[in-house]
Amino acid sequence: MLNFTIGPVAMDEEIRKIGSEQIPYFRTPEFSELMLENEALMKRYMGAGEGARVLFLTGSGTASMEAAVMNLFDENDRLLVVNGGSFGQRFVDICEIHGIPHEVIALAAGKALRAEHLAPYEGQRFTGFLVNLHETSTGVHYDIGLIREFCKTCGAMLVVDSISSFLADPFDMEESGADVVITGSQKALALPPGLSVIALSRRAAARVESRKIKSLYFDLKLYLKDGTRGQTPFTPAVSVLIQLNKRLKRMEAGGPEAESRRMERLAEDFRARIKDLPLEEISESPSNAMTALHPLRVPAYRVYEILKEEYGIFVCPNGGALRDEIFRVGHLGALTEEDNKVLSDALHDMERRGLL
Repeated sequence: MLNFTIGPVAMDEEIRKIGSEQIPYFRTPEFSELMLENEALMKRYMGAGEGARVLFLTGSGTASMEAAVMNLFDENDRLLVVNGGSFGQRFVDICEIHGIPHEVIALAAGKALRAEHLAPYEGQRFTGFLVNLHETSTGVHYDIGLIREFCKTCGAMLVVDSISSFLADPFDMEESGADVVITGSQKALALPPGLSVIALSRRAAARVESRKIKSLYFDLKLYLKDGTRGQTPFTPAVSVLIQLNKRLKRMEAGGPEAESRRMERLAEDFRARIKDLPLEEISESPSNAMTALHPLRVPAYRVYEILKEEYGIFVCPNGGALRDEIFRVGHLGALTEEDNKVLSDALHDMERRGLL
């Protein structure tokens, strides 16, 4: 079974082997050392800057999205949220659940964020700006430079969901002006699901420390405190954190730049292979993480079903209104150009059979 989904993605053999081992006890100096090393490496690969902190939560990326919003903002704040799909909507839902005042920039599927979308909000005061750097439901990669300049002028604290973009697309937290960056284990890190990561700038960490929130598990002050000694306040995803350590140390030679170049090559190779097919790339500004495709002749969900059932290939379907409009092909994890050829050959075969 070939896995071209956006997560969980295909893992290499060395990482899978770690997951098959007995889970060690974690309240030990040895595990604390590993955790401190994980934090140092994540800070380096994210370009987090002086005084930044990295926290590890046992939960999906959504857990860290909600935790970040809960710990930084409340009813006294005013946020601007980019909503270009399912995951932009998730930020909107979090704001609504927690009663945080917010304005929404609604973008049609596949559309890039442009200066004219921000223009109506210029000169207004916002305390926070929430964006999914890569809107995973539509494949759009937003212009972080444009966002950075807007946040500078309005004084907003910038919260970036980089769950599917981290390592796939070039990014530097300090250079981007981001105060918070979120990612997850099952995307380009190519680990099992269950771990999410929050990087906090010095300013964001100070804000977290100054606030009281109504939560136990999601109170990031506890993670900041225990993180100084290489621990977490609650039982972590021990095996995934050990796998993370192995993955991060293997990256030291080439760094995040080598990772993003590899995924860029995979994305370009795949897109070149399917140019002659009745498939439309819908993203105006695609990420290296994935290619979002609109079939011109058949429902998108049917393409997903046929690939799974007849060719043993998983691509990523969409739900809701986009179910029959878009399917997505990931370029994350242990994939190769030869794997791209297998998928491309299957899609060309479907066209010959009148199924695409």
